[in-house]
Amino acid sequence: MQRDLSSIELRYLTALMAVSREGSFSRAAEQLGYTQSAVSQQIARLERSVGHQLVERPGGPRPVSLTSAGTVLLRHAEAIVARLSSAAADLDALDAGTAGSLRIGCFQSVGVHMLPRIVREFSTQFPGVQVELMENEDDGELLRQVERGDLDLTFVVAPIPAGPFDWEELLADPYVVVVPEESAAAQRGTAVTLDELSEQRLISYTQVRTEHLVENRLGRPGLRDRIVFHSNDNGVLMGMAAEGVGVAVVPWLAAGVDRPGLRVLPIADTAPRTVGIAWHQDRYQLAASHAFIDLAQQAGRYEEARMRRALGGEDAAHRVGD
Repeated sequence: MQRDLSSIELRYLTALMAVSREGSFSRAAEQLGYTQSAVSQQIARLERSVGHQLVERPGGPRPVSLTSAGTVLLRHAEAIVARLSSAAADLDALDAGTAGSLRIGCFQSVGVHMLPRIVREFSTQFPGVQVELMENEDDGELLRQVERGDLDLTFVVAPIPAGPFDWEELLADPYVVVVPEESAAAQRGTAVTLDELSEQRLISYTQVRTEHLVENRLGRPGLRDRIVFHSNDNGVLMGMAAEGVGVAVVPWLAAGVDRPGLRVLPIADTAPRTVGIAWHQDRYQLAASHAFIDLAQQAGRYEEARMRRALGGEDAAHRVGD
């Protein structure tokens, strides 16, 4: 079947996205600032262009929905709109030069232990560039913001999901166990085995990518049943560990919260997570972005050295915050 896609206008694709999101022509029109008839006409023209019905129209109060063809086209529409948003962001960056802002995505453990050092040095090199921070424990959402052009750079944890991204590794960040310093494990001061963990009440994170759930990271799906408390706030996790609610299983960067009464133990025979920094592979990169990446790599080397000193000596346990 021959299709003439050259007649498709961007507003037709945004109308399809709005109808899918709202489940209603009238609500889609309200969101886009059009009349309902205008949205209906745009969808009809789009259907003629692609040669498929894209929207099921049941009539009455029932919500409209996309057909199979509409769902296929929606994925392409979202990618096209994201690329155009990214292009607009590139042009803004080009106009800004070395002034304006650099928008950074970050999660808590990096924000506490690496970001301050990076921003201090960056502000010295680029005093005219303001660092704007977007925080989210789900680095998948941060990457989606990079794809849309809402962020220039974001800290991430490998593996990186499919998308138009380039990235650089910053450091290897091992998972550790945080326990009260009076506990038997802390007094023993040796690495904790996965078998030992499977007998403990565990504390870990709530909102992270599936790949980053602690039971998946450690290769022990059964640990999921041992988790008795979830939080995305490292301070809350450390507080619960200090009170003996359970032992906190977190990356080493997250454990470096200065709280008395806690000790950190390595986990035996486990691979660290890889922390990196990512950007849109097709975006124009300013000198400020390159400088920020270089400073992030320096900060990663510093943190790896600090971690080796803390966990690599004869006494594998250390006080949190040392």
